[in-house]
Amino acid sequence: MIVANDLKKKFIRQDKHKQKTEFYAVDGVSFQSVKGEVLGILGANGAGKTTLLRMLAGIMEQTSGSLEVDGLNYQQCAIEIKRNIGFMSGNTKLYNRFTPHELLQMCGKLYGIDEKLVQHREKSVLKLLNLEELQNTKIGNLSTGQTQRVGIARLLIHDPQYYILDESTTGLDIITSQIILDFIKEEKKNGKTILYSTHYMEEAENICDTVLMLNHGKVLETGTPDQIKAKTNSTNLREAFFCLIGGVSNEE
Repeated sequence: MIVANDLKKKFIRQDKHKQKTEFYAVDGVSFQSVKGEVLGILGANGAGKTTLLRMLAGIMEQTSGSLEVDGLNYQQCAIEIKRNIGFMSGNTKLYNRFTPHELLQMCGKLYGIDEKLVQHREKSVLKLLNLEELQNTKIGNLSTGQTQRVGIARLLIHDPQYYILDESTTGLDIITSQIILDFIKEEKKNGKTILYSTHYMEEAENICDTVLMLNHGKVLETGTPDQIKAKTNSTNLREAFFCLIGGVSNEE
């Protein structure tokens, strides 16, 4: 279980007059995510989604608040926690000079996985993501969608309990996007917990059990898609979001 309580992340920005001001990219976010759940983290660009997920993945440290994964906190148990997490963003960079086979072998070694087990997992993962014919092709020669599938393969090789996916379908073609969504649904069946950030409301409505809507770093609403739609008297999550922020003009 992931438990976040009043998480905040402060940054300092400088305007054109070189005046510095403090602001919170994440401002008092609290939630729980349980086993076998897809938690959608939704909001427009600049809502704080990426900052929140980077804190959850242990890439960035919160300014204040508490964060625990299975009762452990990052200050004391960072390595142990990260062994159970797979993180991927829409712009995750991979080593272009490596092949998918070489990348997965390297990742297996980094996680200290037995060589035979890595070989077994690699075979299964490449088949699952339809990458068998591309396993010896340099990543730099792959398309955007193929590279994103290699990124998913990288997540699967150490069999984490938690997946943290940040805008992982942004800019992808419809086929590759569906492969990622099917992957999420399958891993949910396997009891994995998926934290899924997106600004595609229709996509989230299709796969998320619970939704956390963010705006300017703060939680607008949380609940199941049906609960949020009912509370805002909306027919879909897109309508619900605009209802919660008071309309389009509020974001301009």
